[in-house]
Amino acid sequence: MSLPPEVDVIVIGSGPAGLAAATTLASVASVLVLDRENCAGGIPRHCGHYPFGFREFHRLMKGPDYAKKLVDRAVKAGVRVATGVNVVELEPGPRVGVTSNAGRSHIRSKLVLIATGVRESSRAQRLIGGDKPGGILPTGALQGMVYLEGRRPFRRPVILGTELVSFSAIMTCGHAGIRPVAMIEPNPTVTARWPTGIYPWLKGITLHLSTDIKRIEGRSWVERVVLEGPAGETVVETDGVIVSGRFLPEATLLHGSHIERDPATGGPVVDSYGRCTDPAYFAAGNVLRPVETAGWSWAEGRAVGKAMCLALENALPARETPRLNLVGDALAWAIPQHVGTGAEAALDRLQLRVTRPVRGRLSMRVDGVEVASRRISTRPERRITLPLPHRSGSVEIVLEEE
Repeated sequence: MSLPPEVDVIVIGSGPAGLAAATTLASVASVLVLDRENCAGGIPRHCGHYPFGFREFHRLMKGPDYAKKLVDRAVKAGVRVATGVNVVELEPGPRVGVTSNAGRSHIRSKLVLIATGVRESSRAQRLIGGDKPGGILPTGALQGMVYLEGRRPFRRPVILGTELVSFSAIMTCGHAGIRPVAMIEPNPTVTARWPTGIYPWLKGITLHLSTDIKRIEGRSWVERVVLEGPAGETVVETDGVIVSGRFLPEATLLHGSHIERDPATGGPVVDSYGRCTDPAYFAAGNVLRPVETAGWSWAEGRAVGKAMCLALENALPARETPRLNLVGDALAWAIPQHVGTGAEAALDRLQLRVTRPVRGRLSMRVDGVEVASRRISTRPERRITLPLPHRSGSVEIVLEEE
């Protein structure tokens, strides 16, 4: 597909958020979706298992079927989808720089949506020592090998992490006849909600809590891992390591750009309409934070797409200030970072995460006056929400731990 020099809206990323927004926008604008992969659909395309699609299509679907359905719906609505295109620059205007088999070019538009999703933290980012053999994979790479290429990279791996994606790794292994020997969690409890914690037991997988991988050993391929836990060091014989979870927004594009990035989330700073610090740029989906489900991202993309429809008509209110303030060292991040009154907001709830397991009282204050509160008992990577305030002013979120 040849790329046009100008369109109404550019969407960067063809996952659930990007495709939902593009489909919504196609009724009022010319929309071009750009994706660096050779096939559209985002992460669900790699997940050959349930459950996807119930919120969007009112039935349970496997990931590839769900991704194809989203792409087909967008194309039917009039969206142009260009794959194998790498966006390399975000410029005021707005204008984006791209590279493809046709070379380098620029595309102008009225608005741009950033929906580039997330990636898992690497072994290096987790500071895991030892040798550097083959057989160390993030969940996404494992899913691509198993579901897209029909490969079995190992037979008896260990899984690091207990987030939802970690249990997805168990299902992917089962599809390929791979039998994990251990699941390793540095925290004292499983991160994902009950009853996921019994799944390893049902599958005969040993669960090690309060334990981390100290060292990976092996020459050309993984041979064993050295664990450090309550009983000291133990050795597990294995032929692979699946490094799962601890997601980070795929926000490389923001480096060196004029768009502000939030050091807490790793993604762009946005207001409750999904607008970035350059109001011609919007963001939706997991580029905003690590990490939410495909269904949540799809709903968020659709909502931000509706806000962009209003922006095309110059019908959005002025960008919101001041910036949200977090009080409490256990609060990791919150979005949107600039909070309005919630009227017709795309991000209609304040979303938060914590850095460690906590119990206590969470409250929202506007100009020092409490407007909402709730008690929480939660762990890292679990969704916490508060309603947006119904009055404008300086917003503060306070966590008082028990």
